[in-house]
Amino acid sequence: MLVSCSEQEARRPVTQKTSTVILETIKQNKQLIANENTFIEGIIAKDSVTNYITSSYGFWYTYITKKEEGITPVVGDEVSIEYNITDIYDKVIYSKNELGIKKYKIDKEDFIPALQEGIKLMKEGETITFVIPSYRAFGLVGDENRIGINQTLKSTVTLLKINQK
Repeated sequence: MLVSCSEQEARRPVTQKTSTVILETIKQNKQLIANENTFIEGIIAKDSVTNYITSSYGFWYTYITKKEEGITPVVGDEVSIEYNITDIYDKVIYSKNELGIKKYKIDKEDFIPALQEGIKLMKEGETITFVIPSYRAFGLVGDENRIGINQTLKSTVTLLKINQK
């Protein structure tokens, strides 16, 4: 004699809750971001000489050299840039001589997230200093060399050439 159930039903957990670990992690990350932004805004406020612009992409920037005429790069254009990376207090981490001239295809390759967006604001010949919170730079991992975990950075970028696609 054989006995079987006609239909199998999946077992369900007794309680269905959203993971408190995930919610707590989200809360902590939001607090870290808020603290870092407050820290950056404090540093910027102390600089009475420089006028920083707040970007909607989560970084601040100021023009060193600004051009009134010219085009800005778009997706697929290849740009040539010179840039450096410093800490928030302008201590050099990577010099522009050390990094050399970088060729970068707009939105077609990985680069520092804030600079990916920032370069699209630039015209040939312009130089901009970007203040980049860690979550728009190297974040939790740093660069495994000189950039630390959750380190706020500054980068001065000169857009040398735009090669349109």
